[in-house]
Amino acid sequence: MEIGVFIPIGSNGWLVSTTSPQYRPSFELNKQTTLNAERYGLDFVLSMIKLRGFGGKSEFWDHNLESFTLMAGLAAVTSRIKLFATVPTLAVPPAICARMCSTIDSISNGRFGLNVITGWQIPEYSQMGLWPGDAYFSHRYEYATEYVRILRDLWERGVSDLKGKFFTMNDCRLSPRPQADMKIICAGQSDTGLAFTAQHADYNFSFGKGLNTPTACSDIVERMQLAAAKTGRKVASYCLFMVITGETDAEAMAKYETYKAGADLEALSWMVDQATADKASGTDSGVHQAIIPDSMVNLNMGLLIGAPRTVAQMLDEVAMIPGLAGVLLTFDEFVSGTQLFGERIQPLMNCRRHATSLAKAAE
Repeated sequence: MEIGVFIPIGSNGWLVSTTSPQYRPSFELNKQTTLNAERYGLDFVLSMIKLRGFGGKSEFWDHNLESFTLMAGLAAVTSRIKLFATVPTLAVPPAICARMCSTIDSISNGRFGLNVITGWQIPEYSQMGLWPGDAYFSHRYEYATEYVRILRDLWERGVSDLKGKFFTMNDCRLSPRPQADMKIICAGQSDTGLAFTAQHADYNFSFGKGLNTPTACSDIVERMQLAAAKTGRKVASYCLFMVITGETDAEAMAKYETYKAGADLEALSWMVDQATADKASGTDSGVHQAIIPDSMVNLNMGLLIGAPRTVAQMLDEVAMIPGLAGVLLTFDEFVSGTQLFGERIQPLMNCRRHATSLAKAAE
């Protein structure tokens, strides 16, 4: 099973709380997190893009680095780990995106890939005059389809002449092209999103579910595989989990209870308001899943909470999900979290014995 890290490009990571670790993003924070991931044999890191935060006392995601620039910097200081940036398709023209990807492919010597998002939070784009109107919610995957077709044209042939509903390309050129096959990630949860991913992407990320219920994400993995089967393509599925650990299960759970008690209600209210602006998508979309009341403090992603051995056992359970290729992990604190994962959790995982051996050999 592959392991990736959702690195902390935005302030306070993925805990919408005033009592969780408080920090602003920096290159140094993300560099140390990524170097830890590489040192311990993890497979990839992914950075999101967020152009406007949720506010509140925690200033959740009010402070963000830019994804491509960050990954270019990380490409220059790493040697093995794969790197994925995220493109906001409403803000970056596809031909410019294709060229940025080719540039980081060159910096990383073929270790780069792209996460494609359609955008859902109106103020991110309206603040720049880029929001196309609420009708966009109903055709955003049509827009993304043309966008990805242009990327593929440019990466694979060096030219695009696509004439579509949203884009018109006239002998658009790209050179140099990427040296490696450029992989595309999506995070589809809805039927429409999964269908798009099945047709155009190589990987799909979905939220894990619940607290210490490691296999609860198996349904979305199965749905993704069924969607991919209809297209005759192979799409790898990854589940997203937050890891919170301590010396004992009780200590780890106490940390989470502290974070939950400090939930930033103002920021969470903002998120709910923005998510419910989309009247076109169903309740199975990723953003609608994030606002289910159960545990919005961690955006309702799956939680793996416990002592190192407990977390390792749960991740071994995750690895047994049919069709699952790997997991994407977040932590309450990233530098110490990735170090603890590499030194005390991964060595206890049966599904990561090879990675643990490689990490020891590299020391």
